Amino acid sequence: MTSTAPETQRGQDAGNPLGEQPTSWQRRLRRFGHVPRAETSLRDRLDPPYTRPGRQMWSVLAVPPHIADRLVRWSAWGGPLLVTLVAGLLRFWKLDQPHAVIFDETYYAKDAWALVNQGYEGSWPKDVDKLILKDPSSVPVPTDPGYVVHPPVGKWIIGFGEQLFGFTPFGWRFMVAVLGTVSVLLLCRIGRRLFRSTFLGCLAGLLLAVDGLHFVMSRTALLDLIVMFFVLAAFGCLVVDRDRARRRLADGLPVDEEGVLRPDARVAETLRLGWRPWRLAAGVLLGLAFATKWNGLYVLAAFGLMTVLWDVGARRTAGAVRPYQAVLRRDLVPAFVSTVPVAIVTYVVSWTGWIVTDKGYYRNWAATEGKDSAWSWLPDWLRSLWHYETQVYDFHVGLTSGHTYDSNPWSWLVLGRPVSYFYEEQAGCKESATGKCAAEVLAIGTPLLWWAACFALAYVVWRWFFRRDWRAGAIACGVAAGWLPWFFYQERTIFLFYAVVFVPFLCLAVTMMIGAMLGPAAGTGARAELGLTTHDPTGERRRTLGAIAAGVLVLLIIWNFIYFWPLYTGTSIPEDLWRDRMWLDTWV
Repeated sequence: MTSTAPETQRGQDAGNPLGEQPTSWQRRLRRFGHVPRAETSLRDRLDPPYTRPGRQMWSVLAVPPHIADRLVRWSAWGGPLLVTLVAGLLRFWKLDQPHAVIFDETYYAKDAWALVNQGYEGSWPKDVDKLILKDPSSVPVPTDPGYVVHPPVGKWIIGFGEQLFGFTPFGWRFMVAVLGTVSVLLLCRIGRRLFRSTFLGCLAGLLLAVDGLHFVMSRTALLDLIVMFFVLAAFGCLVVDRDRARRRLADGLPVDEEGVLRPDARVAETLRLGWRPWRLAAGVLLGLAFATKWNGLYVLAAFGLMTVLWDVGARRTAGAVRPYQAVLRRDLVPAFVSTVPVAIVTYVVSWTGWIVTDKGYYRNWAATEGKDSAWSWLPDWLRSLWHYETQVYDFHVGLTSGHTYDSNPWSWLVLGRPVSYFYEEQAGCKESATGKCAAEVLAIGTPLLWWAACFALAYVVWRWFFRRDWRAGAIACGVAAGWLPWFFYQERTIFLFYAVVFVPFLCLAVTMMIGAMLGPAAGTGARAELGLTTHDPTGERRRTLGAIAAGVLVLLIIWNFIYFWPLYTGTSIPEDLWRDRMWLDTWV
């Protein structure tokens, strides 16, 4: 159980400002079960405190108070690091298996190797994968430029792992596994800041650690998990920026003679929020996401709008009469400059290898086919890059050839059509009733987690729309930014694994729903403020039932991940057991 541990100033800001005893009429009404409405101070509305485990829990565990306080402090990082350790062990266990070039690794692993060796992607001969697996040192890097349809950042990252551990499956999967592991740590810390609870933050990270799609993508040299990492890191930077901006507003507001923080329209509308490095960092990270795959551009637009609306809400809470006008005057231009131009510059810089080598695909277009262009006053490399980008855009929009595992985004949340990255059948399997065994790597989320997320998203949308809960709005924005743009390209060949970009936000949604199931923290609210310590069997029963339901749900999700483990890792199992895990016909 948890209880709020407000600071002295916050205790004075509360509904009972000076810590006075309840009045006589409050005591009389208390006998009839009346509890006054809990009031949140202005400081807590701008800068909410973190919850702390209640003393009752520590007393049950026989932990002395001074040790309990130290454990609480350490848990802010100790809990997330412990969850991350578990996630890392899972992701790096037999990372080189299967020893094969699976699915689109055939493109990105080789392009990454060419990038780190010569600065641009090469045109690889067909059927070279088997030779790479057998003896990569015998395969030369092709000098002829290759036509690629994705920006280079993700491939540079994959190539860094190849530089460390060689042109092998472990080498090209290493950095993706690192980012997948670190993203669990990021989500723990983001969830902690979002919900003001170390427990809920660690729960969000744990759910991400046991999601099948995130797990498989963390062990495969594809670009989408790299996009997810940059998007999640940018979101975290914006959440930190939001906290710092609201804290600055709170510090600038006046305090009355009783020490209570008061709203002030002049301060709220004119106070400059100063240097905001976290927002600038978010711009760089969103540029890196865009420079890995173009769908990062939609996230840039969505997050840019979100952070501006956060400023509107902060100034309104601080007392601004015209918060939109105040943000338009004070915050809009800095917000735009910190994100959009920074992201664009980051994107262009990511093409440095292609620019300086002078040998990449279309690199000399401006000096040959495009020499008579009306834009010839621009640098040749810039015009060549623009031409390359227009050709790539035409390719992406026109990619409608179809694929065995393509799927419509409508079916993603229910896992309608997962993608098989690797499948191998072995005959002579004595453990199987059919005499065959199967080994598969299936890119599919943990079913119970995703199906629970469908309900959680409905709760999040309700919470945002009817309660104006900014946390719900932020989670919904993350899901929408990663999912909704694909509905504009329903005729294009697209895959379920693109959804990994918004998987962390699904985990946050489920965590928020579980937090609601648990109910309000014990020892908080109006009863605690008035010093009411009477036994509340209804509240205790409600929290007990909520804790049981939440615990059962989390345990079922973990069990579901363990059950599908063979399909996530390519472990060979009897064919009848493999078929038992094909819960839907569309999974085969």
